[in-house]
Amino acid sequence: MKKLIDLITEEMKGAFEKAGYDPELGKVSVSNRPDLCEYQCNGAMAGAKLYHKAPVAIAGEVAGKLAESRVFSMAEAVNPGFLNLKLREDFLSEYLKEMAASEKYGLEAPEKPKTVIVDYGGPNVAKPLHVGHLRSAVIGEAVKRLCAYVGHRAIGDIHMGDWGLQMGLVITEIRERMPDLPYFDPDFDGEYPEDAPCTVEDLSEIYPTASGKSKDDPAYRERAMEATLKLQNGDRGCRALWERIMKISVENMKEIYDSLDVHFELWNGESTVQELIPGMLRYLKEKDYMHLSEGAWVIDVKEESDTKEMPPCIVVKSDGASLYNTTDLATIMDRVHKYAPEQMIYLTDKRQDLYFEQVFRAARKSGLVPSETELVHIGFGTVNGKDGHAFKTREGGVMKLSDLIADTCERTHDRILESREMPEEEALKTASIVALAALKYGDLSNQATKDYIFDMEKFTSFEGDTGPYILYTIVRIKSILAKIAESGTDLGKAVFSVSRSEAEKSLMTDLARFNAVIEAAYREIAPHRICAYIYELANDFNRFYHETKIVTEEDEEKKSGWIALLLLAKGILETCIGILGFTAPDKM
Repeated sequence: MKKLIDLITEEMKGAFEKAGYDPELGKVSVSNRPDLCEYQCNGAMAGAKLYHKAPVAIAGEVAGKLAESRVFSMAEAVNPGFLNLKLREDFLSEYLKEMAASEKYGLEAPEKPKTVIVDYGGPNVAKPLHVGHLRSAVIGEAVKRLCAYVGHRAIGDIHMGDWGLQMGLVITEIRERMPDLPYFDPDFDGEYPEDAPCTVEDLSEIYPTASGKSKDDPAYRERAMEATLKLQNGDRGCRALWERIMKISVENMKEIYDSLDVHFELWNGESTVQELIPGMLRYLKEKDYMHLSEGAWVIDVKEESDTKEMPPCIVVKSDGASLYNTTDLATIMDRVHKYAPEQMIYLTDKRQDLYFEQVFRAARKSGLVPSETELVHIGFGTVNGKDGHAFKTREGGVMKLSDLIADTCERTHDRILESREMPEEEALKTASIVALAALKYGDLSNQATKDYIFDMEKFTSFEGDTGPYILYTIVRIKSILAKIAESGTDLGKAVFSVSRSEAEKSLMTDLARFNAVIEAAYREIAPHRICAYIYELANDFNRFYHETKIVTEEDEEKKSGWIALLLLAKGILETCIGILGFTAPDKM
């Protein structure tokens, strides 16, 4: 189904052509003066130079060709040469009718569906998820869902940090505290205990302790590096301990990600590609893609067009150790081999922009990824407190993600009970749903690259540009439809009719923009565009609601048209929040 703006533009291009002018001058845009018109065309201004004619005269001729238009109820030429446009109510009504009857509300499927891998999450094993992991999880999930909704095969990969020095540090600290564990006995040949020797809570204290010791004690750091090497070389005890740490860490991650309604198709980490690295390094050396520089193996990625310094991509350090660069290159190679993706999208802190530019260039230069495969890095800003600095606990530490979720649920629960009475069990369930919307919408409504202030009071408010406000609008629509259904009206027989007020037409026009918004959000990988759209849609719905007595309307044609409008608004709003990664309750 064609987008509304495309149909409008086609009509305008035809009018320019009938008037004897280049049809390409007929591009239409949403009006920047909604008090005067709904759409506008400025093509006559450009045409004046081509045809040496006053722009208002060209606009007047074109407007004359639209006198009997099936699309425009008004096409007015105004000085100095603009065309002000309004849509015919019956044209808009028919468009919505076709949308409602179409799959995905008329969104056209891609000619050739792509395989897209979205790399998001990126937590380190044995460390608790903290507020810094919120954005990669929330934005990444929305991007993955958006790609899937548009019609592509979307695969999410958590890509854990599970193989580097942090694991050596944790193993070393556990050995310091519990040296008699069988994992550290080189002569032990029995079955290792099934359970980990520590809990997730223990690990949240063990890692920072070990990290601090390694900075102050060179001997301790040396032992941690030896433990890392033993792990990576397949030491039986280290591997067994690592597996048990992995198990409890992953279980904890899944629990927290589940609470955010964030789900990964692949639970891979750096360890997944370790066996591929030796072969990759041989290939890079044999093909002369990398060379020695000050003892390290590097790939030069600087290009002649670079205006800023572009350091080489280090693949192997001078001491022979691998880096994130190494595992990321091997991961790209592995994904190409297993999934042949047309696109890979990475979600990380924007401070890693240079790093990913180096890795992407190295992968392309060395042929690890086909030239036609698109590699995209979305660098996001930080979550800050009201003081403008990184969001922290009251004690000044980094807030755990589980605590942030719990705090938001508690505040939302209080807000719900402030506005209405509700059984405690229902209030808790509703609070969980609304809190998720508050967290996700509060993040996603900001452009990803920008920092934002985490404001609990604002995010959990039922008014303004917030997740709860969007949900409240959906719940309001559900309530109206339920009341109408209770009266015996068959909602399935509702038929669109022409708009009878400015508020109704604004709502209809909003709904008609759905497929254009989704296409633009996908093209730009910009979930915030969907947030802006549903906020405008919710505002226009609520204005329409306050001006219209829907339930008590006696004119059956009017009421049927309004029911059809409500059903479409509900469906589109629920579709959009589903893409963003949250749902609406039945009551609030």
